[in-house]
Amino acid sequence: MDEFDRYRSDMNEKLLGSNHLGIKRFFALDTQAYEDGALDKRTKELLGLVASIVLRCDDCITYHIKQSVAAGVTRPEFLDTFNVALVVGGSITIPHLRRAIDRLDQALAGTTDDSQPHTHE
Repeated sequence: MDEFDRYRSDMNEKLLGSNHLGIKRFFALDTQAYEDGALDKRTKELLGLVASIVLRCDDCITYHIKQSVAAGVTRPEFLDTFNVALVVGGSITIPHLRRAIDRLDQALAGTTDDSQPHTHE
C-alpha cells in the first residue's frame, strides 16, 4: 500500500506540475466531487468504490478503499458495498473483488495514510 501511495503521489505531481489547465481543472473537479455535500464524504467514497469495481479499475478500487477506511467504513459495510458492485457488474468483477478484499485487509491492518489529493489515475 505504501508503494501505491508513493507512485500515485509522484505521478500526480508530474501531471499537475505540467500546469495544463484542463488536467488541473479535472483534478479539482474530482476532488470536489467527494467532499461533503447533500451526501457525506463516506457515502460518496462508497459510491466511488462501487463504480470503480464495476468499471474494473484496481487503482481506483484501492484508492476508494483507503479513503473509505479513513472515513470509518466497517468491514461489514465494505462487504455490502462489494455485493452491490457484484450485482451491478456481474461475475466479471470477481477478480477485482478478490484484489479488493486483499487491499481491504491491508488497509484495515493500519496502512491508511491518505493525505494525497484525490484522483483515480
